[in-house]
Amino acid sequence: MLARRGFFPKLARPDLPLPGDLDEALAGRLSARLGHYAFRLFLRAAILSQGAFEPAAATRYLSTAQATALADELVQLGLAAAMAEGRYKLKYPARSFGGTLEWYVARELHRRLGFDVATGLKLRGKSAGGDLDVVAAAEGKLVYVELKSSPPKYLSGSEVSAFFTRVRALRPDVSIFAMDTALRLSDKVVPMLEAALPDGTHAKRIERELWALTPHLYASNAKPDLVGNVCRAISEGLLALAPRPP
Repeated sequence: MLARRGFFPKLARPDLPLPGDLDEALAGRLSARLGHYAFRLFLRAAILSQGAFEPAAATRYLSTAQATALADELVQLGLAAAMAEGRYKLKYPARSFGGTLEWYVARELHRRLGFDVATGLKLRGKSAGGDLDVVAAAEGKLVYVELKSSPPKYLSGSEVSAFFTRVRALRPDVSIFAMDTALRLSDKVVPMLEAALPDGTHAKRIERELWALTPHLYASNAKPDLVGNVCRAISEGLLALAPRPP
């Protein structure tokens, strides 16, 4: 579908804290744990530690007991090793959490909705460049999901501009700007997205922090369920594409 639009996508090298021969049983267990926001926060912090880390020092969002329990879960999953003096180290270091988040969302879109999915595509051709986090295809429709793993305060205008450049070049049927945060999008993110659209465009709240900027463009946070919000946005977008009932 991307090639038919005049692009020449290239798969980026996977950046995952996982073994190269990941089996389905482990993938399923990890995906289930990534469904929990606290686990994603902790794994993100562990990756950013770039070496041995103390669970309690890795993130300020969890208590010492919670952080240690999550570190032990990583050991049980075979993704980390316990070291001396209460420290832990990931067995398969990654540069950032972004690749893991993309892997999780893509896997869940395939599992829950039956989409064909691809992640980490480097987009070349026409006027757009950069990476496509998650693209999904079903029913002859193309869905593009942009994922951000950092809090809203770190979102820059250049990131928003790059997102819209890709959307306008790619012209997917449904586009979603999803931030893996429990914080509100209405304070900063939604106004930034509105500002990039034609004058007079105002986002419509679907529920909580799931917003429709147009009938085919959505923004969401991770509360109460990141993938659940993405799935809801996709359903809203696909229904908007369908003929109106008599």
